[in-house]
This record gives sequence, C-alpha cells and structure tokens, in this order.
Amino acid sequence: MAKKKDVYHVKPLTEGKKNIIASLIDEYDIETADDIRDALRDLLGGTIQSMMEAEMDNHLGYESHERSSNDNYRNGTKKKRMRSNYGEFELDVLQDRQSSFEPTVVKKRQKDISGIDQKIISMCARGLTTRQISDQIEKIYGFDCSESFISDVTDKVLRDIEDWQNRALDEIYPILFIDAVHFSVRDDNIIRKLAAYVIMGINCDGMKEVISLEIGENESSKYWPGVLNNLKNRGVKDVMIICADGLTGMKEAIAAAFPKTEYQRCIVHEVRNTLKYVSHKDMKEFSADLKKIYLAADESKGKEQLDTVTEKWNSKYPNSMKSRHNNRDVLSPIFKFSSEVRKIIYTTNAIESLNSTYKKLNRHRTVFPSDKALLKSLYLSTLQATKKWTQPIRNWGKAYGEFSIMYDGRIPL
Repeated sequence: MAKKKDVYHVKPLTEGKKNIIASLIDEYDIETADDIRDALRDLLGGTIQSMMEAEMDNHLGYESHERSSNDNYRNGTKKKRMRSNYGEFELDVLQDRQSSFEPTVVKKRQKDISGIDQKIISMCARGLTTRQISDQIEKIYGFDCSESFISDVTDKVLRDIEDWQNRALDEIYPILFIDAVHFSVRDDNIIRKLAAYVIMGINCDGMKEVISLEIGENESSKYWPGVLNNLKNRGVKDVMIICADGLTGMKEAIAAAFPKTEYQRCIVHEVRNTLKYVSHKDMKEFSADLKKIYLAADESKGKEQLDTVTEKWNSKYPNSMKSRHNNRDVLSPIFKFSSEVRKIIYTTNAIESLNSTYKKLNRHRTVFPSDKALLKSLYLSTLQATKKWTQPIRNWGKAYGEFSIMYDGRIPL
C-alpha cells in the first residue's frame, strides 16, 4: 500500500482570523490567487523587517527613538534581495557602527528562505547537471542561481553519504544481489570509465534495501573481495545466496568472503549471453527450450532437460551449449526451491530495476565532472528509488519458510 502524503487540514476560522482576512482583502484589494501571493510576499518581507528591527533594539539595548550613551549605534541600512516561496523581495538590513549585529531571523549572507536546497537536491537526484539545474531555477522561480551555489548545496549530502556507507548492517541476509553500472568520469581532463558497485539485500523481513554503493575502477573480479569484506566489517555474518552475473573470479571472491554462501548465477544474464550466438529465426524456440531447464521439478530433471536441449542444438550452436554446461554448478541452488521462490532468486531483475534508475543519469550528462559528483547523483537517486520500497517482496512468507528449512540453524525462525 502506498504511503499517504501528509495533508494540511485548514483549521476553523476564529473571529480574529476573519478580521485579519477582511483587513488583507481590503488593504491589498485581493481578487485572485496571484493577489494573495503578492500580499503574502509583502507581509513576509514586512514581518521579517520588523523582527530584525526588534533584534537590533535588543542588541543595542535601546530603541531607535531613544537616546543612549552606548558607543555602538545604528549605522543605516543595506539592501538585500531575498528569495522565498512567494517570490523575491528586498529587505533593508540594519547595520551597526561596530558591525557586531548578527540577526537570527535572516542570517548574514542568507539570501534564500524558500527551501530551495531540497528542490536542487531533488533535481540532482534526477541526474540534471549544475547548469541544467541553474537554468531550471531561473526559469521556474525567476532568479539566478549560480552553478557554484548549486554545487555547494549538493555537497551538503557528502557527510550523509559517508554515514550511510558506513552504517551498521543486519547480521544475516537471505539473499544479496550484486552488480555494477558503468559511467564516464572526467579526471584531470582525461575521461575514464568508473564502475558503481551496487549490492542490494533482501533482509529477513523480506524488505529490499541497498546495503552498499561504492565507486571504483571499471568492473573487475579483483575489486569485489574488498566490497564483500567491507560488508563483514559492517556486521554481516552470513548470507545464504548471492545472485550475480558471470564475471570471472566472482565465485572465488564470494567463497573467500562468505565460505558457506551459495553463488547463484543470474539466469537472465546467462540466457542473454547464450542467445548472442543464436540466429533470430531460432531465438523463440531456443529460448523456450532453455526455459524448460530452469522450470524443471528438481535438479536431476533440470540436468535431463539440459541434455535434451544440448542434443537438439549442440550441432548448430556449440558455443551456446558449452556455456550452459560450464556453468551448471552455479545454477543448481535454484532447484532446492519451489517455482514461486525460484523467481525471487534466479534473476537479478530487482537490482536491474534499480540500475535502470542509475542509468537514467546518463540521459542528462554523458560525462560526470568528478567521481564525487557521480557518487552524489547515485546516492540521491538511491534515496528517490527506495522511497517506494515500503512492502516485503511478493511471496516472502513462503520463501522465508523454505529458507528456514534449507538453511536450518543459520537463519532465525
């Protein structure tokens, strides 16, 4: 069920509110919604101005019309343009002789009170460049917003990213899906490929969560052991199954970090790799035959079906069938489970859906200015994507029951 949005409920109008509204309509000759917005902008500016004047009185210890022996005194005003949800307005910021006045209602150097930070961060999460965000802000809100300012705003999330990357994890994960997405990043005027190493877990409650997101050199089996060992350092003690593609050395990396964990090759990746060798006219029939292997009742039936498919297609597509036989050992874990549970395990569709969100970042920029900029965009996109993950995955109750039997003593009942 989707999470309900917070709705503001208008409170009953008191007699005092009615008088204020009547005065506003009369004072500003309000007839339209735009008139209301203009009135609120004027009132906001006037309210802030009055509050700053009261702050100055308190700072100096006397009001503007009083005499005082204080060696610090009012020293005119300075114009300051403010941005708000109701548009821009100007303030006359009070100055004092000693320049010691520090207003709190609108701090020094603060020029925006509209929550523009969150709007910028949201646009960054969708992959817009700083220039594109700047153009959008100017187009929608009518004021300039420098690219350096936008970069400063999004830099605020870097500390959040570090905390998020190092947060404690659950001790046990029934399933982990691991993959890498590739991006182009500029480094000292040289464009190079970097990989975003992503690990998505299904926890014991059946909830999806991104448990690791790191930027590293282009995908390599040598990099994965460090990523997996980092999970152990953050509290992960055991994983039942890790689902991944067929990167060379992946099986060894998993065995080194989690010796008891079973490695399940992604069937979707396997089928795609196999079909690369198959002509278009045979594609449909060949795919249907492969599907029968993974839908077999048990592992022995799956092997029988593999032999049947091999006998049928080996003379025409030997490379395809060689791939099936070479990877038989890392495809066998799925046969322990029922057909409903297999669908959860044998494909990385779940993480590929997340990766599709990441790949959308390349629609707005083909090259990221730095690995830091890439990490910020990936992190913010992750927060956006995972907002929808509010329910356990489908058939998790049945899946967890089967996991409890298959991995007795390793997974809590």
